[in-house]
Amino acid sequence: MADIRSIYFKSPARRAGRWLILCITVGLMAGIGAVIFHFLCHWGHFFFLDWLAGYRPSHPAGDPPLFYHTDHEFRRWVLWLVPAVGGLLSGLIVALFCPEAQGHGTDSAIEAYHKKNGLISAKVPFVKTIASFLTLGSGGSGGSEGPICQIGAGLGSLLAQALKVPPREMRILMAAGLGAGIGSIFRAPLTGALFASEILYRDPEFEADVIIPTAIASTIAYSLFCSVYGWGSMFRAEDYRFTNVLALGPYAVLAICLAAGVFLFVKIFWGFHDFFQKNVNLPIWFKPAVGGLMTGTIGIFLPQVLGFSYGFIQDGLYGKISLSLFVAVALGKILATTFSIGSGGSGGVFGPSVVIGGAIGGAVGLFFHGLMPDVVPSAAPFIIVGMAGFLAGNSNIPITAVIVVSEITSSYHLLLPSMMVCSLSYFLSRRWNLYRAQVKSKIDSPVHKGDFFHDILEGIKVKDIFNPNRVFAVIPEDMTFAQFCKFFSATDQHYFPVVDSQGRLSGIFSINDIRHCLFNEELGPLVIAKDIARKDVITTTPSEDINTLLKKFTIRNIDRIPVVADDDPTRFLGMISRREVIDFYNKSLNQLKDSREEQIQIPF
Repeated sequence: MADIRSIYFKSPARRAGRWLILCITVGLMAGIGAVIFHFLCHWGHFFFLDWLAGYRPSHPAGDPPLFYHTDHEFRRWVLWLVPAVGGLLSGLIVALFCPEAQGHGTDSAIEAYHKKNGLISAKVPFVKTIASFLTLGSGGSGGSEGPICQIGAGLGSLLAQALKVPPREMRILMAAGLGAGIGSIFRAPLTGALFASEILYRDPEFEADVIIPTAIASTIAYSLFCSVYGWGSMFRAEDYRFTNVLALGPYAVLAICLAAGVFLFVKIFWGFHDFFQKNVNLPIWFKPAVGGLMTGTIGIFLPQVLGFSYGFIQDGLYGKISLSLFVAVALGKILATTFSIGSGGSGGVFGPSVVIGGAIGGAVGLFFHGLMPDVVPSAAPFIIVGMAGFLAGNSNIPITAVIVVSEITSSYHLLLPSMMVCSLSYFLSRRWNLYRAQVKSKIDSPVHKGDFFHDILEGIKVKDIFNPNRVFAVIPEDMTFAQFCKFFSATDQHYFPVVDSQGRLSGIFSINDIRHCLFNEELGPLVIAKDIARKDVITTTPSEDINTLLKKFTIRNIDRIPVVADDDPTRFLGMISRREVIDFYNKSLNQLKDSREEQIQIPF
């Protein structure tokens, strides 16, 4: 009965069922978090921007306002102040209850995955929800993805902590919550699964462990969110198709412009962040208020940069935006996001990247539309492709970027130009990155170092390292101790295999085994090698893998092990040392790193 129960609880079906329940639970938690956060952001826009300032920003077609507009008069001076008020309140809450909830959130989730095994404080998702609602709802320039990443990841980690799962499972559940949050609030479930696995690394790398769990959680969260707020994509766009190969020229120019935009955004954002956080002597809770005031100053002249600005992109897709306004909003959004989030406000940089990329794409599209209208009949496709290319460049997520923009606009026929622009933008922007917590590759992640050690060693055999031509002295069983002492004085060998009269390995001893009696002359003629040799010899064979061999070294903490023939455990072939194994492993690991670096070089 005990065996039957053991088989049942360890069966693949049982494990799959357990993971399905866990992923569904994470999806429900993240979905509820997204529903609440989305409601709060809309209420914040209604209260701070509409009711107080009389400013009513446009919304994307798939995400209409949840509250009726007021008829209050537009008060520009109030619009200038409300981001500062929201920043002040957000800063106070973060400083008082959870300092790790400040900033754009995604970096904190990435760091938790690599360095904390997915462990996130239980306070983070709740404080992040309120702090981000105050920053973004009051007009601060930022995105909802950073907060929902940290909220979803925190809820996934909270579930894992409550169930006391192992570290690996905690990381997976945390990542599943992260992806589920993104998939729900952007109405893009596939994006959620890919984003959670690709955002962790700077190189083109996916975390395979998290894709399936995140896909399940993202599907549940997306379904819950859309059941409350409506189905469909966030933006409405025509079914644009790529039909003219000559348009690849303007799209290549777009990629170069996007790379320049990535350079400006990353340099300005992190330059301001580092200076403001390290050199400006103000209380931590007051800094977001100063950033909010600076954001409000831009908003007086360019109110389109306040809040999410997704409605601006929708207007661009409808053909309502001029070239000069596209350029102004792209530059203004870079500055406004820098001031709002770089000062310590709580919000994301993924959403602003969508807006900045779309604005750059709209400007390039309008330029080429005026220059060659037959090749570029509309600027709207450039807006869509620009969103994808900018994300690929500043976030190191070229695959996810193609998918996310296709999902949020339902423009799947622009995959070809999107792939080209995302690839070019990614390669041209390799030196600049918005997410500092990303590690280069799995080799550089603390959670995977043991995996690579195990994988590399299992792929190496003893015969790959062992040198059969190296000479090792063997000791006959009948050699007296006195004879051995005379022989030992002329050799630097520390381990001595013992063989019988037929030359077969029968034992081994080391200098440490006989050190205490080495100078005892009375034992010289009385003791022979057979008497002092260990009979339980630990050996290896040429076909054995190095991972197994290393475990044998640790059994008795020995430095050398005899190598014997695969078909005859008594036929001595030589010795292999622990140092040889470690040196070979380090060499293999360096070669692997070098080969990966060569793979990601620009191929032209």
